[in-house]
Amino acid sequence: MSVFQLSVLSVAAGCRRAEVWPPRDSSTTQPASGSAALRRKMAALGRLSQALLRSSLTQTRRQLSAAAGHTEQAAKTWKVLTFVVALPGVAVCMLNIYLKEQQHSHEQPEFVPYSHLRIRSKRFPWGDGTKTLFHNPHVNALPDGYEEH
Repeated sequence: MSVFQLSVLSVAAGCRRAEVWPPRDSSTTQPASGSAALRRKMAALGRLSQALLRSSLTQTRRQLSAAAGHTEQAAKTWKVLTFVVALPGVAVCMLNIYLKEQQHSHEQPEFVPYSHLRIRSKRFPWGDGTKTLFHNPHVNALPDGYEEH
């Protein structure tokens, strides 16, 4: 087989077969010994990769089966850690946020009409066309200032 020939794998009716492109004519003899050596090397490489894959899968299965006896103890440990450490930690964080929010002032900042903010090149297709889709009148200003409540 020459360098310019392309080996194509085609799947036809569920079975694989190798086709050579362009097709050989009847006068063509056996492929050159260089391509046969290349095929042997590729086959050896394929067998090596399959063996490595099988050995890594076997090793993983052994590790998982070795740890199977410790699963009950590990599950109990994680259950205790969840109820003793994680849930109280979440509760303390929620309390901290709640107390900080109670001390926070809820006044709107003074409106400054910066030229690079709230640019409206065309109207929004909903409502009156000036408010964004998730507009909050307490927080979001319109191009001419905050809404009066």
